[in-house]
Amino acid sequence: MPVLAGAEPFTHTGTGQTGVLLCHGFTGSPQSMRPWGEYLAGLGHSVRCPRLPGHGTSWPELNRTTWQDWYGCVRAELLDLRESCPTVFVFGLSMGGTLSLRLAQEFGEQIAGLVLVNPSVTTLRRDAKLLPVLGRVLPSVPAISNDIAKADAKELAYDRTPVRAAASLAQLWRLVRADLAKVTQPLLLFRSRVDHVVEPVNARIVLDGVRSVETAEVLLEHSFHVATLDNDAPLIFRRSGEFVAEQVGSR
Repeated sequence: MPVLAGAEPFTHTGTGQTGVLLCHGFTGSPQSMRPWGEYLAGLGHSVRCPRLPGHGTSWPELNRTTWQDWYGCVRAELLDLRESCPTVFVFGLSMGGTLSLRLAQEFGEQIAGLVLVNPSVTTLRRDAKLLPVLGRVLPSVPAISNDIAKADAKELAYDRTPVRAAASLAQLWRLVRADLAKVTQPLLLFRSRVDHVVEPVNARIVLDGVRSVETAEVLLEHSFHVATLDNDAPLIFRRSGEFVAEQVGSR
């Protein structure tokens, strides 16, 4: 299936030995991570941002995939990036944060640190429990995309949310929540004070559940959910770059 213009994956080979894997969000695409990736590339890091299966094409295509497909994609990218970079960080937005946490749970010390932006591990929506049933009769519901405060910014994402895929995401949430204690890497978490997609309880569950000795939470005052394209993007980029430099220095 043709990939939407702008939704293509991107890679950059850096001048140093540090790599960063970027994981985009549910129904989104690498477009939401490209400015962040370009900033990190400018610091000399190798950068990978894959297009998750079913994303960047059409929402019916996403309904034909599961969380195992999305996780298999980022897992393969991580293994490939580690072939050329002895030090690798994983950064994720929204569901990309969920996938980042799962990678941290599996790979442990092989990941040097995590940077998460509005990560999701649950939802307070009452109808979420009905997703497995709804998915049998209802292909999609209204979109959750493009939650951005900045007037001239737009996320390249689907205009519908595929229900079967959302039900699979909920399965991944349960697995990640159950294994949060396996996350021990240094963790930097950005949370938008106003987020119309992911509730604040998600950040609290993550920060309370991980066993990382070093954690930090940064509140984003001027951005909504897709903060990597929003007003606080420069803050995210700068602080994440400093985080990588600090962790590399300490190693």
